Amino acid sequence: MGEGKKILIIEDEEKIARFVELELLHEGYRTDKAYNGREGLEKALNGENDLILLDVMLPELNGLEVLRRLRKSSEVPVILLTARDAVMDKVSGLDSGADDYITKPFAIEELLARIRVALKRKGADNKEEETVLEACGVTLADERHEVKVCKETVELTHREYELLKALLLNKNIVMDREKLLNIVCGYDYGGETNLIDVYVRYLRGKIDDRFGIKLIHTVRGVGYVIKE
Repeated sequence: MGEGKKILIIEDEEKIARFVELELLHEGYRTDKAYNGREGLEKALNGENDLILLDVMLPELNGLEVLRRLRKSSEVPVILLTARDAVMDKVSGLDSGADDYITKPFAIEELLARIRVALKRKGADNKEEETVLEACGVTLADERHEVKVCKETVELTHREYELLKALLLNKNIVMDREKLLNIVCGYDYGGETNLIDVYVRYLRGKIDDRFGIKLIHTVRGVGYVIKE
């Protein structure tokens, strides 16, 4: 059950917001609602929220802009509510620091499961002792959320960092795209494994190409591996 954790619902369709709220209350969560982006951002910044459900298509300030501004000062878990075919919204949202997304229309059981995973992951993050991972001159200090290449700090987005961490944790093991999605995102993305290819390209641009090293290797038809 929700154990009193507070969830902020930022959704302009009031019927959907109310339906989700009633289900969350039934599960033991506390809730708050906002029906536009500006109000939602204010409540997100000023409220003590354990998780935020954030619709992408919002009046006054769209969900991706709300997320971008929120991430300047808060790491509260965010699950995006997106349109079925809005692939770029999903990529942009995850790249901006969203923890997960769910496509409308969704089954409430699936949303509740995503919420449990996001809250559990956040709790685990808070308890972890620092883990330092290394390969080919790349160092990832997990507690500080810091990545260095040849002792120079490299700025990564949330998803780039999580992908690099997954590959480093499984060094010398070939990871298929579906497994990487499950590790990085906590669930099966429903076949959109090309998202991993996108983030690998981003990582290669920031690490391999910039520093002239060969960190991430492609295993054709399977996935990716970091070899020592």
